[in-house]
Amino acid sequence: MSTVTEKIDAKLVKELREKSGAPMGDCLKALQEAKGNMEEAFVILRKRGMASAQKKASRTTNEGAVGTYIHAGGKIGVLVEVNCESDFVARTPDFQELLKDIAMHIAATDPRYIRREDVTTEDLEREKEVFRAQAAETGKPAPVIEKIVEGKMSKFYEEVCLLEQPFIKEQTVSIKDLIAQKVGKLGENITVRRFARFKVGDANWTVAQTKAVAAEEQQA
Repeated sequence: MSTVTEKIDAKLVKELREKSGAPMGDCLKALQEAKGNMEEAFVILRKRGMASAQKKASRTTNEGAVGTYIHAGGKIGVLVEVNCESDFVARTPDFQELLKDIAMHIAATDPRYIRREDVTTEDLEREKEVFRAQAAETGKPAPVIEKIVEGKMSKFYEEVCLLEQPFIKEQTVSIKDLIAQKVGKLGENITVRRFARFKVGDANWTVAQTKAVAAEEQQA
């Protein structure tokens, strides 16, 4: 056993396990690599989770479950469908926890889209036009203006796209990261298919779905 391993306290491993949701063995390895630094170890696990999620992203997700969340004394309600590859995984506590967390997050933040790719061309062009006009007032050269617009668009995606938003329970983790952590732990691809958010007295209730789902409905 290496000296680094001997220095890793079991309580530290458990704390990282609770924070990341990763298996104990992976948490120990990450802490060893990070020489006991909790934050660095968490970053290592996040990167591995994203890599694992990317490898599994092409897998079909035809199973899953519908989650609900009711907030503010029944004034806000959310329905969300999250998919995975097998019914077995859909019934696990980890998947159910993710389902609940995503539904609660949607209730709190009211995203308009699921992914960047789902933002309509009209919305994109409108936002870019506004940001470009604002940047032009600074008098900076065109290349600088475009970089300003690019930065503002990243912020726009973070505000309106579910997967880009910081998770309300852990602001350093995006919803995309949260899902990736579960993919790494459960070993299956996981996707958000669609959701609906209702607020009493608000006519502008939100319904969002991926472009793939919209295309399926058109073909049906």
